[in-house]
Amino acid sequence: MLHTMRWFGPHDPVSLMDIRQAGCTGVVTALHQIAVGEVWSKEAIQERVDIIEQGNQQYTPLHWSVVESLPVHEAIKKALPERAQYIENYRISLRNLAAKGVKTVCYNFMPVLDWSRTKLDFEMPDGAKALRFVWTDFAIFDLFILKRPKAEQDYSKAVQEAAKLKFDGMTNAEKEELQNTVLLGLPGSEEAFHLENFQSLLDQYQEIGPDALRENLHYFIQQVAPLAQELGINLCIHPDDPPFPLMGLPRVVSTESDLAALMEASPVRANGITFCTGSLGVRPDNNLPSMIRRFADRIHFVHLRTTKREQEEPLIFHEAPHLAGDVPMFDVIKAIHEEEIRRGGEQIPMRPDHGHQMLDDLHKKTYPGYSAIGRLRGLAEIRGMELAIARMI
Repeated sequence: MLHTMRWFGPHDPVSLMDIRQAGCTGVVTALHQIAVGEVWSKEAIQERVDIIEQGNQQYTPLHWSVVESLPVHEAIKKALPERAQYIENYRISLRNLAAKGVKTVCYNFMPVLDWSRTKLDFEMPDGAKALRFVWTDFAIFDLFILKRPKAEQDYSKAVQEAAKLKFDGMTNAEKEELQNTVLLGLPGSEEAFHLENFQSLLDQYQEIGPDALRENLHYFIQQVAPLAQELGINLCIHPDDPPFPLMGLPRVVSTESDLAALMEASPVRANGITFCTGSLGVRPDNNLPSMIRRFADRIHFVHLRTTKREQEEPLIFHEAPHLAGDVPMFDVIKAIHEEEIRRGGEQIPMRPDHGHQMLDDLHKKTYPGYSAIGRLRGLAEIRGMELAIARMI
């Protein structure tokens, strides 16, 4: 695999030199400073390329390998009249990226929220800190902080009672922490959603169920994938995280059948997948090695991480060490390696995802899940397993 790390730009506390010293040659980044839906100009793209490649003559070369993400505007997800203009902007951005040699573009189609957790600093037995999701805590936010109309329909009586009991015993600081965690903005953004207008964002999806959202996704990919194929760009959708509906919002990239339907919607190879083992692995009904083999030709980017389901009902999971969770990492890496052999030795870009905050990083401010040392540990473990599998095969 092509080893990469995500970099949130010049303000990221993890530097490009850190990424280089981790043994990566690829950088995964995005132009977070540009508003969602606006065109990424050639000049802005070239500026980022120049920053990444600045030290290449003196040090191990780095290159912008993957865009994560070129975000999809909400108007496209909701099929509003203005979606035509936003799709055209997206097409222009793809042309500009191709002109500057950036050929892998990750995106997602999650409504309103990106990835969601209820705890950003869950302490592990070794003292490191991880991301965690507790369904009952999410219910606390939905039922008693946001107070979403008809929210109780999404939770069992047992969960509602447990949520109420825990909410009544929480301090104001604990309630505020939970609220801020759930309303965290997009990765790389310093801005979070605000409780005062968040319900209005949810209300805009009242008439959009999973079938309608899926139709809107398929329409979008049919408009952009043929151009991407022409440009030599690989588009790769990131699965829902977590892979099930939240707060009444539909999610349609959660299962093998979801991915199969999307691949069929536009049969060109450029319509592809970011295979995130952590997102898909939350669901026990997703057989990850089997899915890799089924969609192998459409996998253009890989996120390797693993979650550990602490219990199934109500659901609790946390980000586990990369080789220690529910994801069968050996079988996953073996299936990816076999696909690279089938492609004649082509390297599929991979990044270690959502590392633990640990060691010296415990004393630093970092993006949740994106501290340097935790991801370095994950990359080292993955690299070792990858080498062993290659030698074995």
